[in-house]
Amino acid sequence: MKLFKTPAPHVFGDLSITQVMLTVAIALLPGALIQIFFFGWGTLLNVVQAVLWALLGEAMVLRLRNQPYQQRLMDGSAFVTGLLLGLALPPLVPWWVVCIATLFAIVVVKHLYGGLGSNPFNPAMAGYVLVLVAFPLSMSQWLPIQDLMPHHLGLLDALSVILNGHTLSGVDRVGLRLGVDGFTLATPLDTVKTDLSAGYMIREILTKPVFADGLGRGWTWVNVGYLVGGLILLWRRIIQWYVPAGMLVSLTLISLFFYIYSPDQFASPLFHLFSGATMLGAFFIATDPVSCASTPSGRVIFGIGVGILTYLIRTWGGYPDGVAFAVLLMNLAAPTLDHYTRPRAYGEMSTGG
Repeated sequence: MKLFKTPAPHVFGDLSITQVMLTVAIALLPGALIQIFFFGWGTLLNVVQAVLWALLGEAMVLRLRNQPYQQRLMDGSAFVTGLLLGLALPPLVPWWVVCIATLFAIVVVKHLYGGLGSNPFNPAMAGYVLVLVAFPLSMSQWLPIQDLMPHHLGLLDALSVILNGHTLSGVDRVGLRLGVDGFTLATPLDTVKTDLSAGYMIREILTKPVFADGLGRGWTWVNVGYLVGGLILLWRRIIQWYVPAGMLVSLTLISLFFYIYSPDQFASPLFHLFSGATMLGAFFIATDPVSCASTPSGRVIFGIGVGILTYLIRTWGGYPDGVAFAVLLMNLAAPTLDHYTRPRAYGEMSTGG
């Protein structure tokens, strides 16, 4: 009999890492397909680029570490990291932004700390925040949904914008974001934040073309797609309910409190739940088993912290969406949460005993 000395947990499940990652990728499909439908070829090209860069970076580092890179590449972890990053980045962002974000996520955040299972931060969100802080202009150029765009973008046009910064007919990214009325279109979260700071009230803001029935056009269905994928993960027991419930309930309660306090200055809970990366973050990012807390109560607190920080950053921070920053900040708190929520072992005496 061979005994293996490995870190906890020591519970063996029926699913391998590859099967878990494949299930996560399948669960991402509903939201990803809806996102591609509303935002076009740019999202798909982002995903393809990020996955290729992730696999390349993974193979390169594993080769340098003299590890069996062919076997490790098949575990699917780098593939899922690239998939998440590709979906999180703005469509038609320059190719080198995707490259920097993905290689940083894989090479630095994942492998610098020892590889899969050792990274203290979520690799995809760390890569996203790096390019968000370093290249704010490129990362702020989210396109409106295709129905609001004055220019139809085919596959070759989208590829040309990614590589050269303009379509085959010469329209640049700024031109692609101009509505028929000449005003630059932004995401619902960005529109709310910008217009509130300019003195507009919520009911005035919601009359703009990027909104429909009080919610962001397109973004509502994208979040519904990721919610469906999250329910698949819960059904398959890939994730547990602690983190998603903590995040969504806390985000709902804090947004409801301020909405009741002043509905003209603060957006409704439904708007926050179905805008930006809320559902993607709740089910696919904050639930990362490596970088979040490990105890049930710790994971609930972790999710609550992500929800509250997301709302605070969205409302008073410098960025429209706060999911990535909230997750990384709670990653820092995960060891402390584990320390204070660790259950007492059977027979262990309390400090007062």
